[in-house]
Amino acid sequence: MQKDIETVTIKRMSADDVEGVISIEEKSYGAHHWSRESFYNELHNELAWYYSLFAPDGKLAGYAGTWHILEEAHVTNISVDPAYRRHKYGEALLKKIIDDCYKEKIKYITLEVRVSNTPAINLYSKYGFSSFGTRKKYYQDNNEDALIMWTKNIFYNEFKSNYERITKDLDGRILIK
Repeated sequence: MQKDIETVTIKRMSADDVEGVISIEEKSYGAHHWSRESFYNELHNELAWYYSLFAPDGKLAGYAGTWHILEEAHVTNISVDPAYRRHKYGEALLKKIIDDCYKEKIKYITLEVRVSNTPAINLYSKYGFSSFGTRKKYYQDNNEDALIMWTKNIFYNEFKSNYERITKDLDGRILIK
């Protein structure tokens, strides 16, 4: 049975979005989340690209951020409000990040993810990220290790053909405005 296509809006994050982002941070990460000041600072960081995702009901449902440094992008965060998870919103945000990298001629994408965050690791692996080690005791709240993940050059056919295949499926489920 084919699900209905959901229409979401992804736009550059603005200062007006920060309170909603903090709400998602608190629900997702508890007491150990980024501060308002951190997000306001990122909005003025010339290397930072931050996005807000609005669900079909118009509510802020997720956000993502990256830093673009020369030929690399570093994903700083992707988070979806727990009430909106399992709708492919995190995947839509990751697609937006990768599309930006293509536009900006960025070849490689990297990130850290908790070793226990299996859903995120599975998403990143699906999109061509591979593990290249761990950062021991990276997360301060519980000293959990972070898995370091990288893509191959996103302009190589191996990455591009996989990306085109999986985003075709995503495009059949979510319309991004």
